[in-house]
Amino acid sequence: MKVFTYDHITLPLPTGHRFPVEKYNLLRQRMTAESGLMGIDIHRPSPTTIPHLHKAHAPDYVDRVLNGRLSREEIRRIGLPWSPELVERVRCSVGATTAVCRMALQEGIAVSLGGGTHHACRAEGQGFCVFNDIMVALRVMQAEGRIHRALVVDCDVHQGNGTAEIATGDPSIFTFSIHADKNFPYRKIPSDLDIGLPDKTGDEDYLAALRIGLESALARSRPELVVYLAGADVYERDRLGRLSLTKTGIGARDQLVFTRCRQANVPVAVTMAGGYGIDIHETVDIQFQTVRIALKAFLG
Repeated sequence: MKVFTYDHITLPLPTGHRFPVEKYNLLRQRMTAESGLMGIDIHRPSPTTIPHLHKAHAPDYVDRVLNGRLSREEIRRIGLPWSPELVERVRCSVGATTAVCRMALQEGIAVSLGGGTHHACRAEGQGFCVFNDIMVALRVMQAEGRIHRALVVDCDVHQGNGTAEIATGDPSIFTFSIHADKNFPYRKIPSDLDIGLPDKTGDEDYLAALRIGLESALARSRPELVVYLAGADVYERDRLGRLSLTKTGIGARDQLVFTRCRQANVPVAVTMAGGYGIDIHETVDIQFQTVRIALKAFLG
C-alpha cells in the first residue's frame, strides 16, 4: 500500500492555535517507524499545479491564495494565517490526494496522512480548509480519463459543505456526508446524501446509520473510485466533535467502509480529515488504526 505524507512543511501558527499541526508529524513518525513491518511504502507528493486547482476553484480565488492577497475576512473564515508555508502545505495536500487517487486505482487502496479539506468551496476557504483536495483530485482523475464516476464517503464529524457546493449539478460525483447535525458548518450545503446525527450519538447508532447510507450511496452512484474521509473527530474525546464514538467504534466504521467497498470491487483513496483530540496521541492512535485496517481489508 502506498502512503503519502507532506508533513515536513511546518506552519508558523500562533501559540495555542486550535489547528493541531503536531498530529501530522507524530503520525508520520509512527508510520515511518512501522512501515517496514507493515509493508507500506511512504512517499512525499509533488505540489499540485495551478491548472489542477482551477478544475475545482475559481481562478481569481486561487490567485489570491497563492499570492497572499486574501482579505482579512477571508483569512478569518479559513482560520489559518497566510504564509508561504501555508501555500506550500495546501498545494502538497492536494498533490497528495491526487497521487493517492491514482495509486488507489492501480492498487485498490492508498492513503494520504492528511487531506480531507472538505469545507473549501469554489471561491472561498473556511474551517482550516483552503483548497478542496477531494474535488480537485477527482476532477483531475476524470480529466486524465481514469474514471467517469466517483463517490465521496465523508465520515468527518463536520458536514462536507465545500465538497457539496463544488459538486452541485455534477451527477458524476456523488457526495455522501454523515456528521453531527448541530456542529460546524452551521449553514450546510446539501450533499447528494446527508445523514445528520444528534449530539452524543454512540457506536451502535452511528454504525447502523452509516451502513444504510453507504449502501444507498454505492447503489445510487455506481462509482469507479471512492474517496473516504476517515475523520478522527467523531471520537468521544475530540475537542471539536459532538459525537461519542469509541476507538473500537471508529475501527468498526473503517472496517465497514473498506469491506463494503472491496465487496463492490471499488478502489478507495483515504484521507485523514479532522482530528482534534484532547490528547493528540489519541488522535494519532485512531488515524494509525485506520491505516492498519485499510491494509488488512484490502491486502489481507
